[in-house]
Amino acid sequence: MTNLQPLPAQSSADTDELLRVENLKVHFPVTKGVIVKKQVGSVKAVDGVSFTLRRGETLGLVGESGCGKSTTGLAVIRMLEATGGRIVFEGQDVTSFDKAQLKDFRRRVQMVYQDPYGSLNPRMKVSDIIGEPLQVHGLDKDHAAYRARIAELLEMVSLAPYMADRYPHEFSGGQRQRIGIARALALEPSLIVCDEPVSALDVSIQAQVVNVFIELQKRLGLTYIFIAHDLAVVRHISDRIAVMYLGRIVEIASRDDLYQRPLHPYTQALLSAVPVADVEAESKRARMVVKGEVPSPLNPPKGCHFHPRCPMAMEKCKTQEPVLTAQGAGRVVACHLLPTN
Repeated sequence: MTNLQPLPAQSSADTDELLRVENLKVHFPVTKGVIVKKQVGSVKAVDGVSFTLRRGETLGLVGESGCGKSTTGLAVIRMLEATGGRIVFEGQDVTSFDKAQLKDFRRRVQMVYQDPYGSLNPRMKVSDIIGEPLQVHGLDKDHAAYRARIAELLEMVSLAPYMADRYPHEFSGGQRQRIGIARALALEPSLIVCDEPVSALDVSIQAQVVNVFIELQKRLGLTYIFIAHDLAVVRHISDRIAVMYLGRIVEIASRDDLYQRPLHPYTQALLSAVPVADVEAESKRARMVVKGEVPSPLNPPKGCHFHPRCPMAMEKCKTQEPVLTAQGAGRVVACHLLPTN
């Protein structure tokens, strides 16, 4: 394996906590006018998200399309600038990093993208795609070690080393995603943000790619933020799950707790929409149907964002924003229906 240069010493204490996100906000300004632009509002894509992530853990991030999952992931790795809040990685606040610090930070965090077709340059050979991070960080000087590292990365994702000289169009969707995973592994990151990495793949291939993630985590001690809307996939790979709705997290719990006893009405609605293979059990299962459409993040409802669609909403929900409150060991929920202790 190529010997990477030592990273700057971290200021964090000896702890299992790898990442802490505190009150993260990502707002996009909305303007009008052609010559003189005037801001008339902002799209609150992420509006006060907080969570922690331990080393070697997988945090699933779920919710409907447009709830802010991918924006959160992009902000964590600083591909999008945060409007507010803090992102503390290995004890350092990355939101204040300068250009040099940011380059070092990006050796420790990587991303696997949703589209295995659009995320790979069709004009580059696989060896150049996987090796590009090594080139950017000046780790390609020893040509023999560089080629050996690319072969090793291909083998890690169950692809043959001779495939390094092929182009992306010569691979299937599942193989392309494996190439994307190999590229993310090139710099030996501590954290990988997986942005719906199997949603564009055939169902028969999804399980294979998810198993690659699980095997690599066991082998390399990786930490994942796994963004998805498929709750079955999230259940298979995650240790804990955070549920997002309209830019906010409404519930965080361990995988088993969330699926066995969801507490937030939105989480209950999401899980009740997941089909069960047992026909008899499916026919007897209670359904929780939410009304209406997801409100616009340009003008979100006051109070609890979910209250216009919640069948259990109270007057309090319309005016007061619920905060994430502990509801047992390792679980937090933002809902006025639950005790605040």
